[in-house]
Amino acid sequence: MAVIGDLWLFIRCRKRYWLLPIIVFLFLLSLLIVVAETSAVAPFIYTIF
Repeated sequence: MAVIGDLWLFIRCRKRYWLLPIIVFLFLLSLLIVVAETSAVAPFIYTIF
C-alpha cells in the first residue's frame, strides 16, 4: 500500500494527472488477466483477444 500512496503523492505534487488513466487501465487489465486464469469464464475472455 505504501507504493500506491507514494505514487499518488508523486502524481499530485508534480501535477502529472495524465498518468492516472494509464495506471487505471493497467490495473484493470491485470485484474482481467487474474480473473481469466482462475474462473470458468476464461474461454470467453480469451476470445476477446
